Amino acid sequence: MALRRSFDQGMRALSAAIIVSCTSLPARDIHVGKDVPTIDAAIKLSAAGDTIHLEPKVYSEYAGFYMKKGEPGKPITLDGHGATLEGSDPLDVKQWRAVSPGLFANDDLMPGLSDAVIGRWFFLFDGHMQHMGRTSKGKQAPLKKPEELQPGEWTFVKDPSREKPPSRAIFGTFYIKIEEGKDLTKANIRAPMRSAGVQFGGDNAHLVIRNLTATHPYNDGFNIHGDCRDVVFEDIRAIECGDDGISAHETAEYSVDGFVSIGNSTGICDTVAARTSYNRVFIADCIGYDLFFLDDGRYKLTNAVIYSKAQNPFTVTGREDKRCELDLDNVLFRRLVEPRTALIAATAVVRAKRITLENINFDARGELKHENPDVGADVVDLMKLVPHDYRP
Repeated sequence: MALRRSFDQGMRALSAAIIVSCTSLPARDIHVGKDVPTIDAAIKLSAAGDTIHLEPKVYSEYAGFYMKKGEPGKPITLDGHGATLEGSDPLDVKQWRAVSPGLFANDDLMPGLSDAVIGRWFFLFDGHMQHMGRTSKGKQAPLKKPEELQPGEWTFVKDPSREKPPSRAIFGTFYIKIEEGKDLTKANIRAPMRSAGVQFGGDNAHLVIRNLTATHPYNDGFNIHGDCRDVVFEDIRAIECGDDGISAHETAEYSVDGFVSIGNSTGICDTVAARTSYNRVFIADCIGYDLFFLDDGRYKLTNAVIYSKAQNPFTVTGREDKRCELDLDNVLFRRLVEPRTALIAATAVVRAKRITLENINFDARGELKHENPDVGADVVDLMKLVPHDYRP
């Protein structure tokens, strides 16, 4: 019996020693390209307290966080150091067949196509996004017939015979048009082959993502699904993404300090039951919406400049019996094109202070609680958030 007690005590001591050893491991610096070959490998290797370092260059990858957790006070950090996550790839011309002079087709450009993906699709012709008059949360021009295309245009033709219900996946052929006689290998065309720059799924916690740009995915620059806690984004940029610059879903909770959103379908779009806060924000050149907040989320936007050109500049709405709430503080909303109205739906509450609206008004069907409406935003201070390319 004494021997048994001695053995049990020894095992408990060993287990305690293993736990202490594991929990006291020193934080590591993981350098992508040096310690591991890819961003994905670095994320999978990382543990609480570790920092993943990128180089200030372009990566043809995305950063996916799936069920990844640091610890309180010991987050896992992804530091981009100015890196760009590029969502598009050059065309593989061997996959494209000539249909007629200047017209090329690809029957299997990428798997997992859906009507939603086609609704936000684009090609890059010489670095310029070609949406063909279509955007995910705005106008959807009819797709052209292949024979109607002009140089620098594209279309998609469905092939229902390849569909396999009940799957919602669709199949079909992409067509692109270039000038007759021009070599496709020299046409400088790119296709968005990744869905996001940074993507979350499942439960994630105690993470920091900083100093990073996402550009040219067919969906969001920063796509946050699932549940997350104690997640911080710092000094991030979403440039020319097919859908949202950043988007929170389900029960995501995070804060953003420093965000630039330029040329996306929507600048910010948060939905379901998310809890988000944004500070130091600049938004410009959106297509569908500048700001779109939905469902029964609780959202906050402070110290922000929005240069509005979107079809729908600003909407806050619950759905059915959901109540959506948004707090605004020190926000300049400058409409640069024809006047439009910002909608606060009957199922929404907006609490605002230090707001300046130029060429835009609120249609407050719900509650608009405007503290000191005669006191506008601190425009002089907010101009520090505006990139040099957008300053007079």
